Order: sequence, then structure tokens, then C-alpha cells
Amino acid sequence: MNEVPPFVPDYDKPTKPGIWMNFDNTVSIYHVVRSGDDFFSAAQASFALLKEAQQRFPDWPRVFYLDIDGHVDERHGFDDDFVEFQQEFWFSAIAPFLTSFDLPLTGPLVNPAMQRNDLPGELLVRGPAQ
Repeated sequence: MNEVPPFVPDYDKPTKPGIWMNFDNTVSIYHVVRSGDDFFSAAQASFALLKEAQQRFPDWPRVFYLDIDGHVDERHGFDDDFVEFQQEFWFSAIAPFLTSFDLPLTGPLVNPAMQRNDLPGELLVRGPAQ
């Protein structure tokens, strides 16, 4: 049985934030987390862009580019919140709905599973238990 290889888009990072249609019928999403943004606002902004891309271009392959300004510490380049944002939150809440993505900690990655298009109506992010 022939297995279908994963779709790997031929893309370039957009020059400014937003949602962009590409020549190969993929959609690029580009977001910059600013130094004044916290984990929760970055999560909501990323999810809102993902939802908008799905609404404007239903079920099209999506490539998400994320840059993070600030949020730096001496240990590993990013403060604890934005290490968690890229390692835990992104992979559990955003990545399943993308064909590929490019994060500062990982570089470009292709989702090994098929992109999901059944986005939830809203994103609920809770802080640590008190």
C-alpha cells in the first residue's frame, strides 16, 4: 500500500504580521508577540488569527510564523512563560490545526499528522492552580 507523503509547503515568511494567501494555495499566518504581551494575550491573539484564517480560507493548509520580542532571561533566551508558551501551549492547543509552523525555539516544523480544521469556538486558558 502506498502511503501519501506529508504535504510540505513551499513558502516564505511574510514581511509583516497578518494572514496571507500564498501562490501554492497555502495560507501564511504571521504573529509577533510584543514585549508588553503576556502569555494569555499572546495565546488569545494566536488563536484569533488561526480562527480568522480558517474562516477566510476554510480547510486550506496553514503555516504559522511566530516571532517573540522581549520576554528574555539569561538561562535559555526566553522567560519561563514564553518557553512554556512555545513548548507546552503551542504543541497542545495550536499546532494540531496547522500544516507547519516556525517558532523561535524550534525553527520550522511540519505537523506529522493531518491538519485539523475543527477549531473550537473559543480558547480558554487557565493559570496555575492556586
